[in-house]
Amino acid sequence: MKRVNDWLKQAERDIEEAIYSKKGGYYELSCFLSQQSAEKAVKALLQYRGIERRGHSILHLIQNPPNEILECVTYLDKQYTPTRYPDVYDEGSPYEYYTEKDAEECINCALKILNWVKGEIK
Repeated sequence: MKRVNDWLKQAERDIEEAIYSKKGGYYELSCFLSQQSAEKAVKALLQYRGIERRGHSILHLIQNPPNEILECVTYLDKQYTPTRYPDVYDEGSPYEYYTEKDAEECINCALKILNWVKGEIK
C-alpha cells in the first residue's frame, strides 16, 4: 500500500503544480502536469490492484475506462507530447498554442480522474 500512497501523493503534487503554473500563465506546462497527475493516479490504482503496466498513455494503462472519465482520459492523453516539443507544430513553441481555457480544462479533467481513482482505492 505504501507505493500506492507514493503514487497518489505525487499525483496530488503534480495537480497542485498544474494549478500554480496556470496562475503564472504557463498554460502548456499546466496541461502537461495535469496529464502527469492523471497518469500517476492511474498508476496508483494499478499498483493497488496488483496490475503491472508501463507507459504514459492513460487509456492504455487503464484499459476500458468507465464512461464517466473516458473523455478526460483521451483529452489528457493528447497533452503528453505537444505541450513540450516544438517539432509537433509547423512553427512556434508549444506555449504559444495553449490558453488559460486549455489549462482549466486539463486541470478539471485531471481532478476528475484523480477523484475517481481515490474512490476506487477506498
